[in-house]
Amino acid sequence: MTEETMSGLSRRRVLGGGLALAGAVAAASVLDPRGAQAAGAAFRVAGPTNSALAVRASQTVVYPEAWSVQPFPLSSVKLGQSVFTRALEQHLVLYRAYSVDKILAVFRRNAGLSTNGATPPGGWEEYGPNPDLQRWGPREYVRGQNTAGAGGCLRGHYGGHFLSGVSMAYASTGEVALLNKVNAIVDGLEECRAALAAQEYEGAPRYSHPGFLSAYGEWQFSALEEFAPYGEIWAPYYTLHKILAGLLDAHALAGNTKALALAEGIGHWVYSRLSTCTSAQLARMWGSYIAGEYGGMNEVLVELYWRSSDTAKREFLDAAHLFTLHTLVDACAAGTDTLNGKHANQHIPQFPGYIKLAAETGDEHFLDASKGFFDMVVPGRSYAHGGTGEGELWGPPNTVAGDIGPRNAESCAAYNMLKVASQLFFNEQNPKYMDYFERTVLNHILGGRRNQESTSGPENLYMFPVQPGARKEYGNGNIGTCCGGTGLESHVKYQEGIYFRSADQTELYVNLYIASTLDWEETGLVLEQVSSYPESDTSTLTVRTAPSGPLTVHLRVPSWSSGVEIEVNGAAADVDIEPGTYAAVTRDWSTGDTITVRIPLAVRVESAIDRPDIQALLYGPVVLTATSSSTSYLKVSLADRLNLSGNVSRGIAKTPANVFTIGSQSYEPAYNGRDVGYHMYFQRTEPSVTFAGADAGVANPRRSGKTLLDEVWDHAPFASRSAFLGVVGQVTASYVAAGLLTARNRQKILLAAGRAPIDGSN
Repeated sequence: MTEETMSGLSRRRVLGGGLALAGAVAAASVLDPRGAQAAGAAFRVAGPTNSALAVRASQTVVYPEAWSVQPFPLSSVKLGQSVFTRALEQHLVLYRAYSVDKILAVFRRNAGLSTNGATPPGGWEEYGPNPDLQRWGPREYVRGQNTAGAGGCLRGHYGGHFLSGVSMAYASTGEVALLNKVNAIVDGLEECRAALAAQEYEGAPRYSHPGFLSAYGEWQFSALEEFAPYGEIWAPYYTLHKILAGLLDAHALAGNTKALALAEGIGHWVYSRLSTCTSAQLARMWGSYIAGEYGGMNEVLVELYWRSSDTAKREFLDAAHLFTLHTLVDACAAGTDTLNGKHANQHIPQFPGYIKLAAETGDEHFLDASKGFFDMVVPGRSYAHGGTGEGELWGPPNTVAGDIGPRNAESCAAYNMLKVASQLFFNEQNPKYMDYFERTVLNHILGGRRNQESTSGPENLYMFPVQPGARKEYGNGNIGTCCGGTGLESHVKYQEGIYFRSADQTELYVNLYIASTLDWEETGLVLEQVSSYPESDTSTLTVRTAPSGPLTVHLRVPSWSSGVEIEVNGAAADVDIEPGTYAAVTRDWSTGDTITVRIPLAVRVESAIDRPDIQALLYGPVVLTATSSSTSYLKVSLADRLNLSGNVSRGIAKTPANVFTIGSQSYEPAYNGRDVGYHMYFQRTEPSVTFAGADAGVANPRRSGKTLLDEVWDHAPFASRSAFLGVVGQVTASYVAAGLLTARNRQKILLAAGRAPIDGSN
């Protein structure tokens, strides 16, 4: 048991109450694709747009001076045609079609205003069984008074996500209709807050501060301060974070100044409540299971502090500090792993806030904690597609295969881990952060968006499970759930990680090889990247408009890669190219200059950190899933198919869209958004020692959890056939010395290796 109060719930028993709704969502019938397509047809084409220059001119983007590297605004990068395009276009259909009145319904009903006949989105974004009573203010509510359960107690969270998402969609496209929706939502929220401020109870204001804004009364917050558990309340500060984040995105991305004023009011209200709490009270609140989940409240309050010109804005920074869970921060900073049994997405969103607190205050303790935390999750608690957690909770350190269960990898957790990874990179340009980013955004996030249009919901999965015969938890598209909420954002901001820039505007980081065009206004650089990666291996970056001075371009060389080639204007670049680094090209660039990056793609295996025989198949960065509904691990033999690089090359066929056939088994990319039974992991079984069709006729011996063949191929890639034969000789000799292999059988293995037609490509 950790400091979290879990009311007796174990890791395998957390699916009661509100979380059980996710399972119900997964079991719900899916939308009729034909009906969805027909409904979306009218919304496939963009209406009038503002130019990217005009969009950027209206934005207010603030980055801390402590970050040596910074992101680009979404409006500076335009996606080209790639595997990501279908999810973006499908999501824009939703935003063009969706009703503002539906988003505002829960807020208006709570404020006593007309809903204009609209009903809430549904799911967790519902009125709940007691919406009128749940207007309670803190003086009205007595602990235990809410006997109707948690239903409806999270309302408002989905609307906050929608406001963030439609603001991102506007920044990405400049579509005027999307801007109008941003402004209409903010206007509606302003009207609701005024109505809340006017409400009275027993002759005095019902709520404790005129800045209060929510889709339910203030009672959940006062009840949390008295340690009400999940079930009586849900997670009031989690919901508030989504509302605040939506307002800040409306201000930053769409230039809405009313949104900033509303956010400032909320910030002052938060400080007025929490500043009266004791340290012990706050520690117990933030350590309580789900009820104390506060999302990224610390992050948005630091953001609010950076953006605000309010004379009392110091309250926002002080309030951000009050959301610190010191026990977790101190443990992570010290390298002490206490994550086992913790609710993953209750804690992941806290760390971007700690990173921003470090940037603002210079307190390295927060940054050390965030680095330590990331290393506790990646790779030791990360599945092949970048997801983490089972049943929404973490298991023991360095446990992947041992934590595969019926409901792995909550979508929200991946969404928030991407924020942790990118913000750590802004502080320290360690390529491992963007290696993780690529893996997760390509496989988990893109694969999390069902390949289906909808005008009613995000079509985003809840869990992206990894057990044998899994199905993605698309259900009804997860309308109203937490993962439906983050899904409202994820698919309209794919460009955010492609390029970063140094704070002094002299260096460009190319992190992802996704077709796109960068317009770097400060330097004058316009850079077009043409690529069908990861369906082919080459990306070409062309300078369409030259920058005003010399520029260093850092090109990520993935840690999994081998044989990467980089050319500038058709000639090999004189740069160091090492997997797991950035190759740096510095020069004065001219219009028409090109950089060509070739990253050879091959099918390879990746073992679970805790069980070498439980493996996943990847094609470059792409996780390949076996199409099968069997609920037992598929038994797969691959040693006979490996080349000198250690990649799978014999008896394999590739068809368009990265669909592979190996033997009789079909594999497809995790990112394709299909709703079929699949296996992300298989059980590697190599009963006999064989190389490229040459069978030694010897059983494959084992020691220390690995087989002889495992140990041979651990040395791949081999520089030559001679190097391969040398390793076979060394490994077999060690098995003979250990009494695990006879000299005669060793000789059979050596003869088979010598006969095997094995080289770098077959």
